[in-house]
Amino acid sequence: MFRVVTIEREYGSGGSAIARRVAQYLGWRLLDNNLIDAVAEQAQVDREVARQYDESIDPWWRRMHAGALRAAILTLGGAPEVPFFDSEAAAASAREVIEEAADQGNCVIVGRGAQCILQRYPDAFHVMIYAPWQQRIRRVQHRANMEGDVGALLSSMDGTRAAYLRRYFDVDWKDPHLYDIMVSSYLGEEAAAWLVVGVVKGETLDRWRKDKNPGSIATHRNRLASA
Repeated sequence: MFRVVTIEREYGSGGSAIARRVAQYLGWRLLDNNLIDAVAEQAQVDREVARQYDESIDPWWRRMHAGALRAAILTLGGAPEVPFFDSEAAAASAREVIEEAADQGNCVIVGRGAQCILQRYPDAFHVMIYAPWQQRIRRVQHRANMEGDVGALLSSMDGTRAAYLRRYFDVDWKDPHLYDIMVSSYLGEEAAAWLVVGVVKGETLDRWRKDKNPGSIATHRNRLASA
């Protein structure tokens, strides 16, 4: 029986919304944006600072001079209690928060390399959410009421997430071997969420369709095709 679900996601795939539904249907704790609060508390920094470095990597010049920056902070005003915080520190704090949450169990964790951190946890179920390019563009446009080159934003955000996993875990974020299941949200967020829930709870697809009735795959494909 699984006690933890990790959800990685392409930007604009609806992964966070699906994770929220999965947590709701399972009655589990969700760690997504609120994971930033936990990191801020663990590292004793302001939430906005934690948010700035969340799921990111420092520029090369900062990584190269990190030691000198730390030393400078420690000598500023003779205040060793001032914490040094950067992307490296954020990733380390996120790891601690994720491992603690996994030990407690009954949680859904979004991003932050959780699928790598918990790769050897026998009770963790790892999910990748993806979606067709045009559907992702429409979702971001609708969610953020955004104009302009949405495709460039998708590529940039995907690149950042890929770089984060490559930097801290030396993996390709879309390597299928990192995941137990890869789900297209082309099915619809509701169907994708119930698919994950059904697998986690050990339900068969037939029972999932009969009891949960989120709509058949064909229904979702027809609805999306006409959108």
